[in-house]
Amino acid sequence: MWETSQKANRILGCIKRSVANRSREVILPLYSALVRPHLEYCVQLWSPQHRMGMDLLEQVHRRATEMTRGLEHLSYEDKLRELGLFSLGKIRLQEDLIAAFQSLKGGYRRDGKGLFIREWSDRTRGNGFKLKEGRFRLAIRKKLFTVRVVKHWHRLPREIVDAPFLEEFMTRLDGALSNLV
Repeated sequence: MWETSQKANRILGCIKRSVANRSREVILPLYSALVRPHLEYCVQLWSPQHRMGMDLLEQVHRRATEMTRGLEHLSYEDKLRELGLFSLGKIRLQEDLIAAFQSLKGGYRRDGKGLFIREWSDRTRGNGFKLKEGRFRLAIRKKLFTVRVVKHWHRLPREIVDAPFLEEFMTRLDGALSNLV
């Protein structure tokens, strides 16, 4: 994680030194194309488990929002909202939920089959598409993709979970995540 944040910071520094125009129309596409891929690469596999690791990556994201001219007086959350961005934690959650949706709806033909076990019950509250939570003796297993996504999946409203297609799911999920602070 340290190497990832260093590399992203170096690229962000190059952008800062080489670009004179700090408007959002210039900084945002450069950041999205050159820096964010480093912060989000294979995040489902190596998702930061410790607060320090998440904070290191979020600092790069924060630094990019501070580079944008005209937003200096706003808080970090307001800058993200103004730029139409999510925090990296929300992005990781969004990517996890999208991967879970694809796995559950048959998007991964062979490899994703059997990742999740559906819990059948007529007493379920919420979205009605509950997943079975595994129990583990080792604390390290709680950070696995299939375990960490279940509690967030259960919190999704029915209209998001019942989306027929991935694009529709992503649109509805974006709307729900943008309402969260």
